Amino acid sequence: MPTYDYKCQKCGHQFEVFQSMKDDRLTDCPLEECDGEVKRLLGTGAGIIFKGSGFYETDYRSDSYKKAASADKKSSESSSSEKSDKSSSKSKGKSESKSSSSSTTKSSS
Repeated sequence: MPTYDYKCQKCGHQFEVFQSMKDDRLTDCPLEECDGEVKRLLGTGAGIIFKGSGFYETDYRSDSYKKAASADKKSSESSSSEKSDKSSSKSKGKSESKSSSSSTTKSSS
């Protein structure tokens, strides 16, 4: 059941009422000394909090989206593995050139 905010048009008293959506709106100010009419205010409502993992990703995604996402994931994994292969081959090339230059100096002496 929601909480509704009301404000008296006569005295300005603001209050909250916990009532069912089926209940009629309040019309009279709850203060004894005031007999003014109340108006229900527009509220922002409570924020929705989704707890748990995978609600958005697994429950309401279309099959076409899931296929595109998995294809994108695979391509990003392959490009990252290619980058790591290139960097490891660069480091291997540097170490090989160092070892070959050191072996040539040893043989010449």
